[in-house]
Order: sequence, then C-alpha cells, then structure tokens
Amino acid sequence: MWRDWALAGLLVPAAVLEGGLRPDVPWRALSVVLTVGLVPTLLWRRTRPAPMVAIAFGACGLAGLLTSGEPPGLDTLVYLMLLPYALFRWGSGRAIVLGVTVIVAKVGLSAVVDETGAGDAVAGFAFLSSSMALGVALRYRAGTRARALDRAKLLERERLARDLHDTVAHHVSAIAIRAQAGLATSEADPRAAAEALRLIETEASRTLAEMRGIVRVLRRDEPADLAPSPHLADLRRLASHGEAGPAVDVELSGDLDDVSPAVGAAIFRLAQESVTNARRHARDATRIEVHVTADETSVRLWVSDDGDTGLVRPAASQGYGLRGMTERAGLLGGTCEAGPGPERGWTVTAVLPRAEWTS
Repeated sequence: MWRDWALAGLLVPAAVLEGGLRPDVPWRALSVVLTVGLVPTLLWRRTRPAPMVAIAFGACGLAGLLTSGEPPGLDTLVYLMLLPYALFRWGSGRAIVLGVTVIVAKVGLSAVVDETGAGDAVAGFAFLSSSMALGVALRYRAGTRARALDRAKLLERERLARDLHDTVAHHVSAIAIRAQAGLATSEADPRAAAEALRLIETEASRTLAEMRGIVRVLRRDEPADLAPSPHLADLRRLASHGEAGPAVDVELSGDLDDVSPAVGAAIFRLAQESVTNARRHARDATRIEVHVTADETSVRLWVSDDGDTGLVRPAASQGYGLRGMTERAGLLGGTCEAGPGPERGWTVTAVLPRAEWTS
C-alpha cells in the first residue's frame, strides 16, 4: 500500500540521521545497516507476516550473537513492533505459531547472550505482547464488521427473493387460469384457445425471467414475512404531512405502468429505507422529497432531505443499510449511491433497468 512506501521512505533517512548524529550508537555501521536493511519487511508484512517476522527477528538475533555484548541497533528499529501486530492481524494460525516461536526464541537468546536482566526481558516481551494484542483486537473488530455487512447483504437478498417469489406466483396463477379458460373454450371456439396459448406464452416468458432473478434464500429460524410485495403505486403511502418529524413529499412521473414488478418492489424498498434513515438521522430536517421518474429504459429514484450536513449519518458511517440497498440494486442490474446533498442534507439516488432482469 502507498502508506507502507511512505513509511519506508521516512524510516530510511531517519535511521541514517540517527546513526550519524547520535553519539552513543553501539556498532554504528552495523546498526545503521541493520535498521535500514530491515525496513523492506514492512512492505510485505500484510501478505507474508510470518516470513517477515522470521527475517527481522532472526537478523536481530544473529547480529546480537556476532557482537556478543551490547546488541547493535537504533531507536528507529522500534518499527519492528509493527511486525508482531501484522502477524496477529493478518496471519493464519500456522503463521502465528511460527512467528511467535521466532519472537520468543529471539527474546530468550537476547536475555542469555546480551546478559539482559530479567526485568528488561519481561518488559520487552510485554511490549511485544501489547503489539500482538492490538493485532488480535483489530482482527476481531474487522471480522465482526465483515460479518455484519454480510448479514445485511443476506437479509436484503432474502427480501428480494420473497418479492420475486410473489411476482412469479402471480404469473403462474395467470398461466393456470388462461390454460383452464383455453381448455373450456377449445371445442366451441378454437380461436379463443389460440389466444389463450399466446397469453400463456407471454406469462411463461415473464415467469422464466423472474425465476432467473431469484437469489438463493438462506433459511433462518425466524418467521417468514408473508406481506404482499409492494409496488410503485405504494410509494404514495410514504407521504406524510402534519405528523411528527419532517414532512415527506412523493412525486411520481413518467410511464410507470409496465415497470417490472421486481423493479417496482425494489424502488419502493429503496425509497422506504432512505426515508427511514432520513427520519432517524437527519438533524434539523423539515422536509424529505421522494422523486421517481421512468423513461423507456430505466427507472430513477431520488430521495433527499434538508437536514444539517455537518452531522455524519450513523447509517452512512457503518455502511450496513447502504450496503443492503446497493446489494438489492446490483442484483437487479442497477446502481444505488448515497452521500451529502449539493446544498444541504443527504441524497440517495438509484437507477434500475425498466425491463425484466434476466441475468
């Protein structure tokens, strides 16, 4: 990462300056070479933490054996504390065992060869242990956040699958009704039967398109949501005036009649989530605007509020709600973005394809 290169670029001149200006440096030339030579280990500490720990602490231990007395090194060499941290932050179980073995061996060797007191040895190992503990803590925190984000994505996939299931069930019901009607009129009016077959073909094509968009639902020990899927017309239910909190204005424009049921349900869910976030987190907001427009190829959603832009939204900072919205839009072949508005408040924009999604 660029930060690693920047750190390396600062450490090298710092080590050279310390080696040249500090009067009490033991084994001056070896100390400078050792400190500068181990700087590259920081560049691969994330991808190969165990080999970097072995190289760095092994080199320091070998230098201590060669000098047999006061070990070489500069105060700048404290950057090696990043290696035990990286070992526990990104290393595998086997890498951690190998790295800890090398570190313990180096500390024990220093205590014997350099005649370090027991107190100094314990203090040094405690310092190393604090670096390791920090790596463990941040690794656990990152894992917890990753699991929470994955859960938000899975929940959104479940809701999308239920919405698509409702549309598929509607198409299948229409197919069954048309087939029964065709059978009933086939003998008396063959043309009516042919018309029923054409309608069945249309409904079957729509059903296949919806089936291709259904994601795999992960079963959980929670009651299923049996509420019917929302539609674009249900967006007007989000409007509110005179109630507690900011007023919500909803405006629909364009040709919304033939929009895919899955897309309509997704637009409603995105708008509902955006309005809920604005009500919860928009400080000093008095108005929330919801605009939905449709053209020949896509449906666009725009939700904004007039709240204070100086406040970082919790939902935006954690990313769970936005990740779920982005996941739903992406599954339908669209996009969803959120961020501060051009003047005030927060703005959510989403663009979804108008046609049935078949990928």
